Formats: sequence, structure tokens, C-alpha cells
Amino acid sequence: MSDGFVDGGPRIILRIEAACLLVCSVAAYAWLGQSWWIFAALLFAPDLSMLGYAAGPGAGAIAYNAVHTVTPPLVGLCAAVVLGQPHVAGLALIWLAHIGLDRTLGYGLKYASGFGDTHLGTIGRARMTAKAPQ
Repeated sequence: MSDGFVDGGPRIILRIEAACLLVCSVAAYAWLGQSWWIFAALLFAPDLSMLGYAAGPGAGAIAYNAVHTVTPPLVGLCAAVVLGQPHVAGLALIWLAHIGLDRTLGYGLKYASGFGDTHLGTIGRARMTAKAPQ
């Protein structure tokens, strides 16, 4: 570990795991037979949470992380299955696919120090020179 960032083998494993989340979410969505127009229209909807950065990096990180952790869509998916709501299941799978895509590309959960500081490393222009958040 490198001062708050996961790197090396564990980072690779986390990104492979994220790719599996993406592929399995898309496969489950296809199995449900739901609209691909809805999928395309909502795939990046969780990124609206970045608007929290208008209130500062701390608030932005909280908003972003709340929407980019797998817990809410997994709870929604379980509730949808129990209640027999395939459209809700579809929405949860779109959300999980988004998270899987983001993590596969290296966009991890954010630190309050700035949008580019994530648990998977620094993203953006400062990637090569940045130090991990404290």
C-alpha cells in the first residue's frame, strides 16, 4: 500500500473484480430483457453526484462515494427480487454496471482532499506526481 492508495497486485485484483461486476451486471440486465435505451440513458446517471463538488471537495467526496459504493444498488436489487419488481432490478443492475465500469477504469472512491484522489490511486493530470492523501 502506498499511503492511502491500493497498488500492486491488490489494485489489479480490485480492477479485475470491477470488470467482473460490469460484465455480470450487463449479462443480468440482458437476461431480464429490459430496454437497452434505458440502460444507455441511465448508465452515467450516478455521475450526477459529482455536483456535490460544487460545495467543496469534502461534500463532493461524500456525495460521490454515497452513490459509487455497491451497497445501495445491491440492497435495491435484493428488494426488487423479493418484491418481484424486474424494472427496479434493472435500475439496480444499471447502477452496478456503472460502478463496475468506473472501478475498471481506475475511478475509485474519493478522498476529501480532491476529486483526483481515490482509493485506486490518483486520476487526472496529477497522476504521475501526486502523493496519496493523508
